[in-house]
Amino acid sequence: MSHAASSLRSHFIKHQKLFICAANLFSSHGGIHCLPPPPSHLSTFAAAHRLRRLNIAAVNFSTLAFSDDSYNSPYLSVNLSCPRHISDAFSESLICFGAGSITIDEQENHESDEQPTSGNLITQIWIRSTFNVDQDVKYCISQAANTVGLKEIPLYKVEMHDHTDWIKKSQESFQPVEITEGLWIVPEWRNPPDLQATNIILNPGLAFGTGEHPTTKLCLLLLRRLIKGGEHFLDYGTGSGVLAIAALKMGASLSVGFDIEPQAITSAQHNAALNNIGQEKLQLSLVPGKNEPQLESEGENFLYNSEIVSQKDKYDVVIANILLHPLLDLADRIVSYAKPGATIGISGILSEQVQTVIEHYSQYLEDMNVSMVDDWACISGSKKKEPSKID
Repeated sequence: MSHAASSLRSHFIKHQKLFICAANLFSSHGGIHCLPPPPSHLSTFAAAHRLRRLNIAAVNFSTLAFSDDSYNSPYLSVNLSCPRHISDAFSESLICFGAGSITIDEQENHESDEQPTSGNLITQIWIRSTFNVDQDVKYCISQAANTVGLKEIPLYKVEMHDHTDWIKKSQESFQPVEITEGLWIVPEWRNPPDLQATNIILNPGLAFGTGEHPTTKLCLLLLRRLIKGGEHFLDYGTGSGVLAIAALKMGASLSVGFDIEPQAITSAQHNAALNNIGQEKLQLSLVPGKNEPQLESEGENFLYNSEIVSQKDKYDVVIANILLHPLLDLADRIVSYAKPGATIGISGILSEQVQTVIEHYSQYLEDMNVSMVDDWACISGSKKKEPSKID
């Protein structure tokens, strides 16, 4: 299977096949992160990274190491509308029933010729999804609709597109992003606008982390405040490796990135090389999901490094920019890697999810603070020397 196909298959979605199955949807998610159109799979710390298009450019695709014929073949692009209040659950249900990627579009200007005949655009949300050409789109949509309780199949429009055209358009839309003064995320195929700035050269591939999403910006700004020089940093759910690379460029002496998705590790390795960062500075490893068996450093798990995964209470700064549910499920594991008193940043969550996360992490952290960009949040706090006991 190609680098692209297997990456989409499992990520975040990047992680655990979307933390959902058709029988157990998470209606509290804030939306699904847009991944490249091809084959049919996603990664889970990534779906962890749901990308709502609140005037944010779509997640972009890369030409990194794609040799499979699947990327020379067409794919189906499907635009449909549904009631806003069930858009998250419906999107995740579409993934369960075969969609290869999802973008939730909250803008009111749409290119589709077919406008909803019922309801109001204010109460409708547009969902753009991709399918393989041999998939039964109507069946997938009807099953997804039934799962979330829709009485009728939403109106939808199907178009056939070519992957290579999509890749080119995506690259053209991916511009350098200024996170703050003197800090830029620059795609590999663009020239840095400011050669004197800290420029993180990035080819996101199929991993989450282009610098355009508010949660990535929030985490980078947190790093900018925390890294003074010489710190050990852990990026739990590293995706493209953007945070781990940024920490090193800001002065950290060591960055470590964990992910459940092999393609994320490969992407982060590639991006480290783009930034002239060696393996002794940026160490990467797969980690098992919440209820998955321990990995072994052999066969398909050659990207697993048991030594660095087993090193707890080591890091001065830990950031996990993933999804609400893995953040809650993996809280004890994430916190265990930080030194007592170290700062832990938690992101990938929407404003309405902040209180839930604070309540859950209050047993581990103190002096918690919340920063916001648009509807997205980053919570940071210091690790308690002794976790609180929950009755």
